[in-house]
Amino acid sequence: MPRIPRARNRLTDTPVAGTKRVLLAAPRGYCAGVDRAVVAVEKALEHYGAPVYVRKQIVHNIHVVGELEKKGAIFVEEVDQVPEGAHVVFSAHGVSPAVVQSAAQRGLRAIDATCPLVTKVHREAVRFARDDYEILLIGHAGHEEVEGTAGEAPEHITLVNSPEDVPNITVKDPDKVVWLSQTTLSVDETMETVRRLRERFPNLQDPPSDDICYATQNRQVAIKKVARDSDLVLVVGSANSSNSVRLVEVALEYGAKAAYRIDYASEVRQEWLDGVETVGVTSGASVPEELVQELLEDLADAGYGDVSEVKTAEEDLIFSLPKELRRDVSGRQDSRALGGRGRDS
Repeated sequence: MPRIPRARNRLTDTPVAGTKRVLLAAPRGYCAGVDRAVVAVEKALEHYGAPVYVRKQIVHNIHVVGELEKKGAIFVEEVDQVPEGAHVVFSAHGVSPAVVQSAAQRGLRAIDATCPLVTKVHREAVRFARDDYEILLIGHAGHEEVEGTAGEAPEHITLVNSPEDVPNITVKDPDKVVWLSQTTLSVDETMETVRRLRERFPNLQDPPSDDICYATQNRQVAIKKVARDSDLVLVVGSANSSNSVRLVEVALEYGAKAAYRIDYASEVRQEWLDGVETVGVTSGASVPEELVQELLEDLADAGYGDVSEVKTAEEDLIFSLPKELRRDVSGRQDSRALGGRGRDS
């Protein structure tokens, strides 16, 4: 159960040597896949009424999950916890064929809210496995997306958690090896892993197109630019959000003197601001903009009212909703049939 944030604390305006300011990264927050998934749950509730069940967290953000629970969504770990015949939504992170089959066996009416960019990686795994390639899947063990992708071709996939794993990787045929990746990783670390893999396996093939999603890359590029001028970087995002955690790591790597991940503005500690002139702010790809705005309000109370946006990309990608939800309850094309509506500003 997501925790309820404690009452907003008001930060104190303490003096610093220079001028206080905020550098606000853009793009930030909701990506098209997250928007699509959240709207899918909302529309499923409108279509079918509460409760609608969701396997795992629809996206990795405790605030979003809590708000959907208030509307009647019930989050479960596995489909065997869903009453037979009920509606169940698969999360944005994707599921394995075994989960799909289990849902079908229980007569569940499944709505697949998997991000299309994750679905792309699934299809790549199926295709390379069909051609008898060994697939080196770069990702984090236990992450839902990795479990879903690995489930597409378990006998062909070896998980590579980090560059340090590379020396221990063995393959049957070094001439038939390809790498794929989780979509929410650090771009820099993934490329380092690939570099080391290629040193061991010179004929390692690349995926047909980038597996790390556009939103993950864009948010990392933006925070790199912000971090070099920031004494402190604050990343709004949940602990189980891989892309949010990566933003903290990238900020520190690219020059921020300190960086912290928070779910809510109320978690900012007064001592973090001691001597800080410039605060960088961003948010993970599953974070609604309202949480960023609450943080900016609290920072303004502490004297950081001068906010400059640092924009490194424009995002206008749109994904169609799952086919079951593209029409409203009367059968007409729904105006909210698309996800990903310019949440980067």
